[in-house]
Amino acid sequence: MNPIAESSLSNVSRKKRHWGIWIILIFLILPAALLAGYTWVTLHFAYSSGDRAGYIQKISKKGWLCKTWEGELAMVTLPGTVPQIFPFSVRDDSVAHQIQRAAGQRVALTYEEHRGVPTSCFGETKYFVTGVRPIGQ
Repeated sequence: MNPIAESSLSNVSRKKRHWGIWIILIFLILPAALLAGYTWVTLHFAYSSGDRAGYIQKISKKGWLCKTWEGELAMVTLPGTVPQIFPFSVRDDSVAHQIQRAAGQRVALTYEEHRGVPTSCFGETKYFVTGVRPIGQ
């Protein structure tokens, strides 16, 4: 075989190899990077934030693969009325332990609402508690 033909064959195989790399980049790495970027945005920019007051009804760490802190706050407007339940998630272990110590007491929870989080590995609800303070009896 002449050297020119060998050279053109090796160029063709290199071009095929480069196309394979581009296909992997486009169909695997680009979607993964876009999903990671979207997840980062949904977790770092709050849709809303505020405080809710009531009685800690439950707090537990649950999940098969992704363990998350999940809880419920019973908000009572008047004694004797049916409480409205506020479900929440906690990402910080120290905040979750503060909530555990305050179980059964009246507290104010500071929260952020994050809409569109793509997986429940960060929390089962869209409300993430960032702080807790007891309310005097």
